[in-house]
Formats: sequence, structure tokens, C-alpha cells
Amino acid sequence: MGMDKSLICHDDSSKKTDPFGELKVFVGTSSMALGRAICDHLGMELARSETQVFSEGNVFVRVQENVRGRDVFIVQGTDYPVNDNFVELLFWIDAFKRASATQVTAVIPYFSYAKGDKKDEPRVSIRARVCADCIEAAGADRVLTMDLHSPQIQGFFKVPVDHLHAMPVLVDYFRAKELPDLVVAAPDVGFGKQAYKFGEMMHAPVAFGNKTRRGHDEKAEMLDIVGQVNGKNVLIVDDFTITGGTLIEMAVGCKKRGAKDIYACVSHGVFSRGSAAKIAQSPIKELVLTDTLQYRFEPLAPCCKIVSVARLFAEAIISIHRRESVSRLFNY
Repeated sequence: MGMDKSLICHDDSSKKTDPFGELKVFVGTSSMALGRAICDHLGMELARSETQVFSEGNVFVRVQENVRGRDVFIVQGTDYPVNDNFVELLFWIDAFKRASATQVTAVIPYFSYAKGDKKDEPRVSIRARVCADCIEAAGADRVLTMDLHSPQIQGFFKVPVDHLHAMPVLVDYFRAKELPDLVVAAPDVGFGKQAYKFGEMMHAPVAFGNKTRRGHDEKAEMLDIVGQVNGKNVLIVDDFTITGGTLIEMAVGCKKRGAKDIYACVSHGVFSRGSAAKIAQSPIKELVLTDTLQYRFEPLAPCCKIVSVARLFAEAIISIHRRESVSRLFNY
């Protein structure tokens, strides 16, 4: 379905007016490709900006357009290098507020520190809460993000948070494949609620893995699989993967239990160094991820395919700008 662009303000403002004010989309260094794709869907030019990193490591940002009284969106993910990109996001928010933007929305496709959502052992930081405090302190009026590792992180913010899901895009991709005898599988019960939604949309039953993680080495051990996968094609679903280890363990477990072809999809494919070879040698026939991350430690495995969530973000941005509900984007 095409997007209604009637309310987007272009440079030729004498010909088009926007009753909600002018909309400007900027992009930081971590999300250049996605930011451009979002603007393509919006039918507008990416706003001009500049980022410099000085020899000692300091980051300098400059807004190169007038944003006084404008509705501003800054697209900046927090993939590698995580801390540098996060600090750059804070500087962008501060720059826009000091330049008198009416509203500043931090568009964070991948919120890396969402994994640090609780104090589950003594003397550790709740990192996601600290990041939320920093984003608010810098002056963000609202946050737009996708597939937080823990949805309750929205409650860490006092400003509104619009939490998108990549599920509609991923489901559309696999629906088109028309895979017979399909079972949707979650590597653990933590993703169970979303897995049930996947299964409902794919008209498929759901299986669950029972995994344990004994330390901070990013390695998970699959203990058991609950559900019938024998003689079935399996689609493993998860929100993110760093090494691919959990997906591989689940795929191996399904194969041992008689599964046929194994597919997988994740919203955020981080894929640290060395993961490509492991995925290529795994039973996973195809692994689908979105374009929320820009940085790659190494080329992706041949079985990996990227689908874009730019349209989803574009729809959310125009809805926020028009003061319309974003909830329609959650109705799968």
C-alpha cells in the first residue's frame, strides 16, 4: 500500500504546506543506509548534518539546516562501536534542542544496551535504565525503536516510547515461501509470547527450546525441546543474535529430533567475528535478518538474507509527526 505524502513538507513550501509544521529526518553515522531508505519511503531528502571524530577520539556533530520550530527525527542505532554511537546520539539530541527544534524523536533501530534490563546478580548496573536516563537528560521528547530485548524497558523512560516489531516484515517474507508442514520454534521461553504470534500469523504450531547460559561468554547450552518437530520444516524465531550460537544449538537439536529443513529469522543480527563460519556450517538453510544494524564485523554467511524495515520506520515517523496513532503498525 502506497504512503500518503500529502502532509510532508518539502523545500518548495510555497507549493505544499504541512499543518503540523515541517518534518526533518537526520541520520547519525551508525544508520546511514537505513536513514536514507526511510527518507526514500517518505519521499523527502535526508536533512544535512556533519559528524567528525577528532584524533583524540572526541565526537563533534553539527546540524547544517535550520531546525527552529521543526519536528526533528534523528536515526542513530547503537551497534558497534556501541558506546561511541550512543554518545553521538546524545550529542545529536542536545544539538537539536539547543537549536530550538519543537520536538526531537530519537529513532534507535537497535538499542544494544536493552540486554542490561535487570540486576540479576550482585553489584551490577542496570545499563538500560542508565541509557534511558541519559537520553531523557539530553532532551529527547520521545523514542522510536524496534524489538527491545525486554519490552518493559519502555517503562524505564518517562517520555513516550513507540516500540515497533519486525515481525510483519519477517512473516511476509516467509509466507511468500509457502513452506509446508511448518513449525515455529523459539530458542527459549523468553521469546515465547512473540513466537506464539509468529505461529498464529503463519498458521503453524509452536515449539520451544530449553536453554541455559552459565556465564557471560555468550554461549548457550540447549537442554531440551518442547514440541513436535519430527518430519517438520522449522522456522526458528528470535529478537537478536550476537554469535548465532543459540540459533545453531536450536537447529542442531531440531535436526536430532527428525526435523527437515531449518530456517531462522531475527530482528537484529549482530554476528560477532567468527559467527559467519559457524552459521555456514550449521543445519540452518536460510537465516533472515533486518537492516537495523549497519556495522558488520565480517561478511555475512551465504545463507543470510537481509530484509528492510525502512517502510515500518517511515510509517511510524509520519504517524508521530501527524499526531496519529502508531498502534495500527502493531496490528499484524
